[in-house]
Amino acid sequence: MTSRTPLGKAAAGTIIAVLAAIVLAADQFTKHLAIDGLPPEEPVKILGDVLVFYLIRNSGAAFSLGSEVTWVFSIALAAVAVVIVFLATTRVRSRVWAILLGLLLGGVLGNLTDRLLREPGFGVGHVVDFISTPWMMPAIYNVADIFIVTMMIGVALLVFTGRHLDGTREPKRADDDVDADVTEH
Repeated sequence: MTSRTPLGKAAAGTIIAVLAAIVLAADQFTKHLAIDGLPPEEPVKILGDVLVFYLIRNSGAAFSLGSEVTWVFSIALAAVAVVIVFLATTRVRSRVWAILLGLLLGGVLGNLTDRLLREPGFGVGHVVDFISTPWMMPAIYNVADIFIVTMMIGVALLVFTGRHLDGTREPKRADDDVDADVTEH
């Protein structure tokens, strides 16, 4: 158990909702700026080859995979959003979990908004991607993607370090005392 006081349901829900709204707004605002200010499918070097803006509309997932099953991504994003909201209202009492899940939810909602509201139609809309860092990875992504990926890494770290949604920690296990038991008998 940690010495920090667990968050109440309302506090955890508020943190998640506020952060999700901020990320969603930032994602949609930057996509709006990209659509209005960038030429489609033409690279615009911002910092040489370190940061390039390249406006595309992606019907698939990462690396444009699955472009023929866009509706599957819409359902998956909606399911993730529902799970996060469920956890927020029932289990999350940890400030760090609330922050990570709020930022993750904002990213999920950013791309889900595109899937639901952008062309070619409801549930099969294309996600607006415009950020490219060729030195790091051969992908074009957006603000929502950045939050989804980094928050999933954060979630994995919390899981692997035994930090529970309620703010408690997995008790540290001592090394197996097999050798000690063998030598004592």
